[in-house]
Amino acid sequence: MTVSEVNITPIKPVEGLVAFASCVVDSKLYLGSMGVHKLLDGTGYRITYPTKAIGSRQLNYFHPVTKYVGKSIEQAIIAKCIKLFEKSDEYHDRHSKTTNQDT
Repeated sequence: MTVSEVNITPIKPVEGLVAFASCVVDSKLYLGSMGVHKLLDGTGYRITYPTKAIGSRQLNYFHPVTKYVGKSIEQAIIAKCIKLFEKSDEYHDRHSKTTNQDT
């Protein structure tokens, strides 16, 4: 199984939600509107799948049915989030995690 075309759309953080994600599975299925949440301890991210509230029930639009598929999607999205949120500052010299003491 391949997860490709991973796109992350950052948003202003709201109760841990920091972005929305989309991806393509096996070049055949587009999945979108997945929530990307920062973990409470700040060590990583978790993914939530879209639902719709009907009365007091929450109906799933889609979700993985096997652990393997869920992990594959999660790993691809989290890798892109790390690249976007955590490593981009170092490459663009903004709020770098390492400071230059020579200046």
